[in-house]
Amino acid sequence: QVHVVESGGGLVQAGGSLRLSCQASGRTFETYSMGWFRQAPGKERDFVAAISRSGYGTYYADSVKGRFTVSRYNANNTLYLRMDDLKPEDTAVYICAATPKYYLGDSHWKVTEYDYWGRGTQVTVSS
Repeated sequence: QVHVVESGGGLVQAGGSLRLSCQASGRTFETYSMGWFRQAPGKERDFVAAISRSGYGTYYADSVKGRFTVSRYNANNTLYLRMDDLKPEDTAVYICAATPKYYLGDSHWKVTEYDYWGRGTQVTVSS
């Protein structure tokens, strides 16, 4: 089991940048594939990005490709999401998720593939 806590959200103007962090508990962070999702008020939880256990495999939603970068540092149990060129439509609660699955493949975007979730951190982008 893993416990994850997000941080780094805030208010930023359009075109700005933020870096989110997700701190995981325990000694087995490197055995989890990780994902970032986001949820805006009244909307479903949407996939943003995912990363394999080693960090070599990454996946992105089309809406953030080229603007967001997911990374991880297994030595300190931390997942990151670097967000550049932010847009008002990026406004949402950003949520970190973990799965013990080794290979995410074509299912990396599915909410049901992830077993452990954080509470999220709010990102607000003003126009």
